[in-house]
Amino acid sequence: MAPLPNHRRPNGPQRIPPPYWRDRLRKARALGLNTIFTYTFWNMLEPSQGHWDESEGQGIATFFKTAQEEGLNVVLRPGPYICGEREWGGFPAWLASVDGMVVRSNNAPFLSAASSYLENLARGLRGLHVNEGGPIVMLQVENEYGSYGDDHSYTSAVKDLLKKAFGGDKVLYTNDGTEEWTLEGGSVPGVLAEIDGDPRAGFAALRKYITDPSMKGPLLDGEYYTWTFDSWGYNRSTPNTQAFVDDIGYVLGNESAGISLYMVHGGTNFGFGNGALWQGKTRAFTTSYDYGAPVDEAGRTGELYDTLRGTILKYVDGGAPDVPDNIPLNEIPAFELKPARPLFETLDAGNVVESKEPLSMEALGQAYGFTLYTHITAVPLYGLLSPGDRARDRVIVYVNDIFAGVVDSTYTYPQNVTVKLEKGDKLDLLVENLGRVDYYSRGTEFSNGILDPYKGIVGDVRFGNTTLEGWKMQVIPLTHLPDLERGGYNTGISSTQPIFFTGNFEAQTTGKDAAALDTYLTIQNGVKGNVWVNDFHLGRYWNRGPQQSLYLPGTVLNDGVNKVVVLEVEPSRVQGQMKGVGISQRVWETRGDVDCPGCV
Repeated sequence: MAPLPNHRRPNGPQRIPPPYWRDRLRKARALGLNTIFTYTFWNMLEPSQGHWDESEGQGIATFFKTAQEEGLNVVLRPGPYICGEREWGGFPAWLASVDGMVVRSNNAPFLSAASSYLENLARGLRGLHVNEGGPIVMLQVENEYGSYGDDHSYTSAVKDLLKKAFGGDKVLYTNDGTEEWTLEGGSVPGVLAEIDGDPRAGFAALRKYITDPSMKGPLLDGEYYTWTFDSWGYNRSTPNTQAFVDDIGYVLGNESAGISLYMVHGGTNFGFGNGALWQGKTRAFTTSYDYGAPVDEAGRTGELYDTLRGTILKYVDGGAPDVPDNIPLNEIPAFELKPARPLFETLDAGNVVESKEPLSMEALGQAYGFTLYTHITAVPLYGLLSPGDRARDRVIVYVNDIFAGVVDSTYTYPQNVTVKLEKGDKLDLLVENLGRVDYYSRGTEFSNGILDPYKGIVGDVRFGNTTLEGWKMQVIPLTHLPDLERGGYNTGISSTQPIFFTGNFEAQTTGKDAAALDTYLTIQNGVKGNVWVNDFHLGRYWNRGPQQSLYLPGTVLNDGVNKVVVLEVEPSRVQGQMKGVGISQRVWETRGDVDCPGCV
């Protein structure tokens, strides 16, 4: 194999507004990098079974062409499993409803679906490989599989699918941890074996444990972490810049090897795009995928960027392009958010599903969002509520439309909700999917959350030893906003139910660079919910933090009036008037949870 270029940067076009792709790529090139490593998200390319989103696929091809125009090569990481703190590791939710499906395994239904995905992806990238004059120099087989398993029949099958889809002459590689068991489990004969994490331990492990000549080649640290992700309810970490400088110097200087900085620019988990971990409780990732990266979520460079650039350029012949100037972020004066319609009032009564037992979100044909479960009690009941085998993930309880508590799987010991029901009372359970698990390691004590992606209610709803039977269910995917003008807000409706709020602000976009309109949108006094601007779903907010504002790209804005819609799921917890405001300096802060004080 020919030596690979040695300064690289992972990125994900599906987390970045397309008009900003070139800007982010230029900043990568100016950092001294020469290659972009990028995932592709299967769940965005094939959102429903057999429905390939051609515009999404064409966008990836455009991103790769733009990278080449900016002097960058591309390493493609198509999975089919990618991790990346993405919802279910990039898998589309419909896989969970396919009979006999076992993901990440030598399983006929999974390999059939993965083959179709890879064939469609490859079709849109024809002509873009390096031997065709394009930028793609290498493809990754799966992702960190050695941490997950050791079924070589599966990884060999994925290798064969990639060669079938993209061509047998393409260079393939695997990326695994720095220990013997991860390298043994993930490496594949005929595929270049590489590592991620600590480069010193990783390169030593490659030399010690990889003995098959068909797996040997140029050394690469395929994911060197420039810091880490953020999770709801956890404090934000601070990067160790000096360690980065030392490690990059070691890789580029001592080893003359390759290093991929994960991340240089992370972007945003817009909408419901974030994943989660299962650690005996749900650890859900924030909407922001800032990652503490040298190019921040809004595409601005800072001190870390400058430090890393100075280090990298010591090893780059000919230097690098000048760094594009940072454009100051915009500020939007505070504007009121007024109640428009309660969520439950917007639901379509014609879309109710009835069943003796509650059905999971997947069984109802739903991928993301909320599901409402309704039961009318036939006899008086009193006791501790158990919403299925466990909360999946956040269950808000209402009795006769009045808030009664929250059962939240982000805690090892969730808040207990004890409820008293009389005959004829209505029990509503509003269940939110906080993000499917995207990573599991067989080296941990926890169960494999990737093989348990089901959301909503799984199992029986019980009051003590009494099982509740007879349910009406409504899916609330929020793929489209309801009509918020019809009917108006009825002040007689209980303020404990989720409510849509609306507001607007003015912007002048004509003749301006969209980046000059970028801002961080804060929902003042909001507790938990989702935000849309001009029908674009920015994502979730939650005052637990650490994320306290949402990145609002200027590309979303209209010239003149811009409409903001907020779904606040806990209006009874709101203290004061809800307002929106755009700030130029974001704030990270972790706060206590009003729904579960003292929970861990």
